[in-house]
Amino acid sequence: MEERIVTFNIVTLEDSIRILPSKFGEPLEEVAKEQLKLKYEGIIDEELGYVIAVTDIEVSPVGKIIPGDCATYHKATFSLLTFYPKVHEIVEGEVVEIADFGAFLRVGPVDALIHVSQIMDDFISYDDRQGVLMGKETKRKISVGNKMRVRITAVSLGRGSSFGKIGVTARQPFLGALEWIEEDVKKIHGEIEEKEEKKE
Repeated sequence: MEERIVTFNIVTLEDSIRILPSKFGEPLEEVAKEQLKLKYEGIIDEELGYVIAVTDIEVSPVGKIIPGDCATYHKATFSLLTFYPKVHEIVEGEVVEIADFGAFLRVGPVDALIHVSQIMDDFISYDDRQGVLMGKETKRKISVGNKMRVRITAVSLGRGSSFGKIGVTARQPFLGALEWIEEDVKKIHGEIEEKEEKKE
């Protein structure tokens, strides 16, 4: 079965770097990298999404001095590796936590919540001892380590915060645990072959 990979983006930005006198003897790129990493890495931004890493830094060797400030200011151009989840996008993730209200899937660098009501068209019970969510009629289970294909239904990103929320669903055709999808595909192929045999 074809595996879907979460896509990341490269965004190029410009910013001004403030170099303190105590850093004047150090390599400019290293000082800039240190500052940019502190400012950008790990943030969640409404426009950028989840910022993973700062790369490809270029700093102007010519700086500006502002009256009353002993530091120098240098223009820097750099790239950010980001992850921006989009509503309706189909992604794959691994179950990393099970709770009575649903499961958390690791999608790229973040965890998305799939509520029990969005796992399958079945009544779901939570087994605390085994750490599984199980369908009453289908007997299909979800536990830590399962890989699932889901559709993103909600994305909430707060500017500059360390929190973001992603909601996903598996209650659509060919979504859910990968083994369920394989079972459903085999079942459909079997039904098609059966119909063709009847025609002949």
